[in-house]
Amino acid sequence: MDTFARDHLPPEHLWPTIEFTTPELRYPDRLNAATELIDVAASTFGADWPALRTPGGESWSYGLLRTRANQVAQVLTEDLGLVAGQRVMLRSPNTPWTVAAWLGVLKAGGVVVTTMAALRAREIIPVAERTLPSIALVDSRFSQEVYAVRDSTLPALTVVEHNDLIGRATAKSGAFTDVETAADDVALLGPTSGSTGVPKITMHFHRDILSIDTTFGRPVLRLAPDDLVACSAPFAFTFGLGMLIVFPLRAGACALLTERTTPRQLADIVSAEGVTALATAPTAYKAILREKQEHKLAGLRVAVSAGEHIPRHTWEQFRDRLGIRIIDGIGATELLHIFISAAGDDIRPGATGKPVPGYRAAVLGPDGTELGPGEAGRLGVIGPVGCRYLDDERQEDYVVNGWNVTGDVFVRDDDGYFFFQARTDGMIVSSGYNIGGPEVEAAVETHPDVLEVAVVGRTDPERGSVVCAFVVLREGVLADAAKAKEIQDHVKRILAPYKYPRHVWFRDSLPRNANGKVQHFALREIAEDEREAGR
Repeated sequence: MDTFARDHLPPEHLWPTIEFTTPELRYPDRLNAATELIDVAASTFGADWPALRTPGGESWSYGLLRTRANQVAQVLTEDLGLVAGQRVMLRSPNTPWTVAAWLGVLKAGGVVVTTMAALRAREIIPVAERTLPSIALVDSRFSQEVYAVRDSTLPALTVVEHNDLIGRATAKSGAFTDVETAADDVALLGPTSGSTGVPKITMHFHRDILSIDTTFGRPVLRLAPDDLVACSAPFAFTFGLGMLIVFPLRAGACALLTERTTPRQLADIVSAEGVTALATAPTAYKAILREKQEHKLAGLRVAVSAGEHIPRHTWEQFRDRLGIRIIDGIGATELLHIFISAAGDDIRPGATGKPVPGYRAAVLGPDGTELGPGEAGRLGVIGPVGCRYLDDERQEDYVVNGWNVTGDVFVRDDDGYFFFQARTDGMIVSSGYNIGGPEVEAAVETHPDVLEVAVVGRTDPERGSVVCAFVVLREGVLADAAKAKEIQDHVKRILAPYKYPRHVWFRDSLPRNANGKVQHFALREIAEDEREAGR
């Protein structure tokens, strides 16, 4: 009834190639993702089967989650006047009611606009201005920023805090007939993380939400009904959306929802709650090793790493100490989830993996042609999900000759495995040499006094660019010129000497965005400021 989302899709000639190469990816024309995720699941696995848990002891069955989602849909349509196609903004940490709200919006035919609870008003305003939500469902602890957005930007926005939502919902019958949406109706508007600047708004269909389970969840992750799944990412980060909602519900598994945890707390929860499947970022795995807490992950059946490339030595430590072969993967908000990965015996240490079923990938040269094995170039991906930005001229940058070009530099070997080299904006060309920032980071991280590092390039009149490292040292270590030289010499012993960081700057912490990624663009600005200051 509200055609805003469909009206603001990019022109079809700017879309990437979309392919449905397996029978499981061919969905009926009419499809509501929430119906498939919770109604079908409750019927398949049983209404009493556990769907959601929290470390505090709260537990929701599949039947209860279905009822709560229906009640939210009733509140949206009966009390708040939502019509199919209108946008509903969600701002909340990972809680059972947030899952019910997410499903309830889709059941009512609405479009979910996911936002990080950690974002401030100035970060939410650009998203709100472009997506024009009519309703915001907000955790009361994070409502102040949304009211500021309403007062400054969207005066017609109806803000419903969770306490009010829960009160309204529990008074409803729980009987709701899901809106019969089309498979290619927009269901989700997901802002990019903004790790390289201004966020873009990705647009995903109902079929896309189910496709990520068909391509990664079932063939690679392979959850079972007796699995308990934990993930450190929020729902607004599509990695977390898949790991905690889509994949568990499709498999009949149970999701353990945590609002915010340190790596040590995450390890404690995995041990105490009996988690069998864990998904988190390489930073957390490295921290768990550093704090000697890896034994608490011994009960895991499967572990997944995404968000950034996991260093090989980190992967090997988990394999050698626990027998856990961490599933690495690369995904993108533009494609909703992971599209290159490998599991079990198919894992090749150091490689990200191969295209998951339903996807194909290539290494592209500067002119967009496919390169052969051993040649470094931009990663191009084609599959059942692809980039569609809401009213954004950057659509033409991301989609090239039908390929989704992710901004990553990869090399493919003769066996079809893809090896990550760098982000295209993280490749440092110094004196004619291509130097991958992540490779230098991985070397610096092996120094015993280094907690964290981020490597960027800065312009240099003689070499074109030089390598710069921003380093966080462990507590009690003196940050001086001698330590900087020690780190430089350490890198020279691990990598070719031309790759060592010419400048090492010490920091108390590294700048990160709302979902934990290091903001390399901010560090590049600092490095250029240091150059202009003669340092």
